[in-house]
Amino acid sequence: MNLPATDFSVGRAHDMVPGEVQQVVGALEIEIVLGRLLPRERLVEEELAVRFQVKRHIIRQALIELERIGMVDRKRNRGAAVRDFMPGEVNDLYSVREILETSAVARMSMPPNQQWIDELVNLQRKHDEAISQGDPIGVFHANNAFHRWLFSLCENAYLSTAIEDFAQKAHVIRSYSVLKPEYAIKAREEHWAMIDALKAGDPGRLAALCGQHLNISKAPYIDAWRARLPRGTSEDSARSAT
Repeated sequence: MNLPATDFSVGRAHDMVPGEVQQVVGALEIEIVLGRLLPRERLVEEELAVRFQVKRHIIRQALIELERIGMVDRKRNRGAAVRDFMPGEVNDLYSVREILETSAVARMSMPPNQQWIDELVNLQRKHDEAISQGDPIGVFHANNAFHRWLFSLCENAYLSTAIEDFAQKAHVIRSYSVLKPEYAIKAREEHWAMIDALKAGDPGRLAALCGQHLNISKAPYIDAWRARLPRGTSEDSARSAT
């Protein structure tokens, strides 16, 4: 098995994007996942070009890439905005994530080589440290690195990349929990439980933990989305209004 990379880049989905565009994509991605840019918030090309001190076509390409990832909506004559997922869309997305992750677990050799477990432990210690320091960007990067390594153990590069791509699509959804200490602490506890399941060679326990872990971000987003609805407004009505 080739050992996976352990860098703390935001993600791999836009690694082939030109440098200036990739920098803008990465910066906006961080702002979305940390809730600094909220669902439905407009992303105005002229304003972003001034802010990032780049040509407008760089911003346009960055927004196209963010749309491809699934974090931004671009509509004719309305411009770009941070994507606002409906609860049904969230459930559909997370169902796919659970299918992919449990499939990866089923393909892992149990228990893994001790070297691979040791690396996962080291990555989780970085996650612990970022939480203790109150560093949300560090928490975000360390969490990504933990899951990237964990699912690489399925030894199927296509599957592990698909897992990462679908996790990236959920960044808007994760923004409602990533800054809350209680959710970071819960994620930390579940990460250590996953490590214990790996050490014990228990794929059933690991798969259950992965499914449970997804609710850390899914439930808070759906609760917040429904709380924003005016009294008496149905989800179907809200969907048709967008």
